[in-house]
Amino acid sequence: MTIRAIELVRASIDLVTPMRTSYGVNAQRDLLYVHVIGDDAEGWGECVALTHPGYTDEYVDGCEAVIRSQLLPLVGATTTAEQFIESCLGIERNYMAKAAVEMALLDYWLRVEKKSLATFLGATQSRVVAGVSIGIYSDIDELLNVVSGFCAEGYSRVKLKIEPGNDIEPVRAVRKAFGDDLLLQVDANSAYSIEDAQHLAQLDEFNLLLLEQPLAEDDLAGHAELAQRISTPLCLDESIVSLASARNALDMGACSIVNLKAGRVGGFLEAKKIHDLCFERNIPVWCGGMYETGIGRAAALALAALPGFTLPSDLSASKKYFLEDVTTPFELVDGCLDVPNTMGIGVAPNQGTLQRITTRTEEFRL
Repeated sequence: MTIRAIELVRASIDLVTPMRTSYGVNAQRDLLYVHVIGDDAEGWGECVALTHPGYTDEYVDGCEAVIRSQLLPLVGATTTAEQFIESCLGIERNYMAKAAVEMALLDYWLRVEKKSLATFLGATQSRVVAGVSIGIYSDIDELLNVVSGFCAEGYSRVKLKIEPGNDIEPVRAVRKAFGDDLLLQVDANSAYSIEDAQHLAQLDEFNLLLLEQPLAEDDLAGHAELAQRISTPLCLDESIVSLASARNALDMGACSIVNLKAGRVGGFLEAKKIHDLCFERNIPVWCGGMYETGIGRAAALALAALPGFTLPSDLSASKKYFLEDVTTPFELVDGCLDVPNTMGIGVAPNQGTLQRITTRTEEFRL
């Protein structure tokens, strides 16, 4: 079996509801897929980078440029995902670009081997408890209606995005309206500084599962200090970009929970290592989302099925994000999403849907 070509597919799809966070508003998903084409199999990878470098320093156009000029030349007709990642050691950061290529190679070679990504990673669960992430709403009544709707659909955990000026009162209102039985957590997306520690301590009264990434990505010392000044468990997201960064954060006491996203750490091989580290140290892990279509969601579900993922994920049903997903939609059943367990990532794009949203395709022959 050999790889004959790799396509870069650019597409665009509207979100059902714009998502407002502390770093901006996302109303549309600019998509970049890596499509590996072989003799008798294909593989798909989805880049999780957003349109602008606000959430991270990577953005989708930049990822495409890096993949085209730096990463694809590293892929040969028989290159495996492991070999590709090894060859990337001389290329700094660019985690989301690397992860997209790695996912496509994993999908391709696992299909050749007739093995699922879930089995390859060591998944122990066939279903993943799904949480829902809710953006910032200026109107609290509107926020309560949105939360009520998702609870009625069967989501057992709600995450509220927060920012200075939109934090304590919305959380108070949701907790009062839905009671302590609702699993509730908040995500600041680095919107605060250590000088806000006393303010953030007000969240302690709401019995939250966690406070996610309150300070800047590189401020591990600040997170360690904040962890000593509040009782709400701290979770790191943007700060965790590699096994080394995860180990440093845990050693410093900067967090007691980790949000693990394969795209943010350079791929599923690195994500598995971080999971294993956390599992050995009894650190709870959960899987975050990046508004992925069904391709990225399928792969993320395989990761979220590992034994260390003990908290509900951000991997919601397809209809939470899109009127029509690129793959067969993922549906919520009893508050869970099923983990694909066929070959590779377990899904492939619906060609009709993909053609409708595709804006450009570029093929590279090997």
